[in-house]
Amino acid sequence: MPANLVSLIMQFLTPDMIGRIATALGLDRNAVQSAVAAAVPGLLASFGGAAAQPGSAQKLADAAGQHAGALGNFASMLGGGGQTAFIEKGSQLLSSLLGGKDQNTLAGAVGKFAGLNPGVSSSLLGMLAPVIMGTIGQQQGAQSANGIASLLAAQKDNIAAALPAGFGNLLGGTGLLDSLGGATRTATAAGRQTAQATASAAQAAAHSAERAVGTAAAPAMNWRYWLIPLLAIAALVAYMLNRPTEQAVQQATTSAQSLVVGGVDIGKQVNDGISNLRATLNGITDPASAQAALPKLQDATSQIDKVGGMMAQLSPEQRKILAGLVTPAMPALTQLFDKVLAIPGVAQLLKPAIDAVKAKLAVLTA
Repeated sequence: MPANLVSLIMQFLTPDMIGRIATALGLDRNAVQSAVAAAVPGLLASFGGAAAQPGSAQKLADAAGQHAGALGNFASMLGGGGQTAFIEKGSQLLSSLLGGKDQNTLAGAVGKFAGLNPGVSSSLLGMLAPVIMGTIGQQQGAQSANGIASLLAAQKDNIAAALPAGFGNLLGGTGLLDSLGGATRTATAAGRQTAQATASAAQAAAHSAERAVGTAAAPAMNWRYWLIPLLAIAALVAYMLNRPTEQAVQQATTSAQSLVVGGVDIGKQVNDGISNLRATLNGITDPASAQAALPKLQDATSQIDKVGGMMAQLSPEQRKILAGLVTPAMPALTQLFDKVLAIPGVAQLLKPAIDAVKAKLAVLTA
């Protein structure tokens, strides 16, 4: 069974590494964490689509071979004199592999999701591209066209599970997620179903208003004059309720800086805890890896529990912000929990720990 690429990349991009990237780019750490969580599966999905195009698989294989040693140089490059050249080379690599249009589309989606301008998110993608290609290059057989195409095709479930809630909506219709096929996260479909249900409710309200006005209007007054403003109000309500999930995520990320209590950055702890939890779950493929992941899972639970212990010190507004950080991540985490527990021999090892962390997360979303 091939290694989980998302897990390998996120294990390299530790919270410390994320902090160094944020410092190097002059960005908020929480925004970079959100951007990386979206960019890594987004790039892998895009590479998977490119591998299916004639001639592109060989380009990917060549790039993977050329960047196999990129991971060792990445940390020393951050903040150094070669950082700009490194980012430019990474951007050129993406342009060669994906084309300028898809590269800009992905950068724009990552920027909207994390609250970054397109130029900054494009630089971040240029920084991450060699890391991702280097990780791919370390996998056996990935330096041949057939090998890399097979590797990326085998990763579609892992990539789909790693897509943050709401990010898939931003890439809808772009074709960048087509390589995932039916594996695309159910949270994306759930978000669309919610939007459709809300729109239907607004439409039903408009029809009800139409009937009510038609029934109650005085004979001298044409009910259509009343219907027009009512429909406008209903449309406004539908728009407000149908605002994409990613906007809520972006607002929560921007507001996370206010979650500082007694000098402790709770927003950072939550984001780090969820990121570590996601990386740990993605690395579980069998009972042996589950046993090895148990201490990490317990550490993540402890980290989240510490945040829960500080909730009494939060104002009502801060509690709302905290819930806004956790709630968007829950669909993806729930899917990962279910996926891990479905692996033969894993449930008896991890179910108590997973139940515990789910309970801790539920407290934070209250």
